[in-house]
Amino acid sequence: MGIDVKPYKDQPNSRKEQVTEMFNNISGNYDFMNRIMTFGVDIKWRKKVVKMVAETKAKTILDIATGTGDFALMLAEVKPQKIVGLDISNGMLAVGKEKIKEKQLDHLIELVLGDSENLPFADNSFDAVTVGFGVRNFENLDKGLSEIHRVLRPGGIFVVLETSQPEKFPFKQVYKIHTKYIIPFLGKLFSKDEKAYEYLPESAEAFPYGNAFNNILKKNKFISVQNYPLMFGAASIYKAYKKADK
Repeated sequence: MGIDVKPYKDQPNSRKEQVTEMFNNISGNYDFMNRIMTFGVDIKWRKKVVKMVAETKAKTILDIATGTGDFALMLAEVKPQKIVGLDISNGMLAVGKEKIKEKQLDHLIELVLGDSENLPFADNSFDAVTVGFGVRNFENLDKGLSEIHRVLRPGGIFVVLETSQPEKFPFKQVYKIHTKYIIPFLGKLFSKDEKAYEYLPESAEAFPYGNAFNNILKKNKFISVQNYPLMFGAASIYKAYKKADK
């Protein structure tokens, strides 16, 4: 299963290649734009994910689509033995490495360049896997989820924070205005790649959310799947597990 939305519609290269280029282009002000686009509430949402992971006492954590390392840095609060952050964008990782160095967490957090659909890790490597605002950028969603299931240890937790779509009035209408007009306007104002901030709302709109994504997780062998809408449905947290060995 893939989502056929691309940042640069006039270019022939693959969605994955375009997404990589896009995040390299916007890496310098990505954190700033994130705070503006979500009014800073994404930090509160991320803390909810960190709490879910903390409750499992995970010792090894993989953060996929780690970007500039926001989730990886917050997951340090869980006090695991090791955190690995993976992303396809060298530009984003470069920013993240500077943040980790500044926090003096190099001994705990390792950032690696890699593809979520071909993870460079052995089976059953991690107690927990997280993805923050990244699964909708997978070129092949099923392949990415299958890879996550493979590297997660039996009984391990998988938590996703992703955009979704409010369905009730007036939040649905307000959200549409914010994503269709305000986010692209902010992209033109503050970013050197305005196409990126047209793509991000489009990819969010195309992504299956709520029960639809729950069912995709179940299809990819995850169990005990639950979703938690945030901010009237503007985003959702999805929590699932890999079946434990008998």
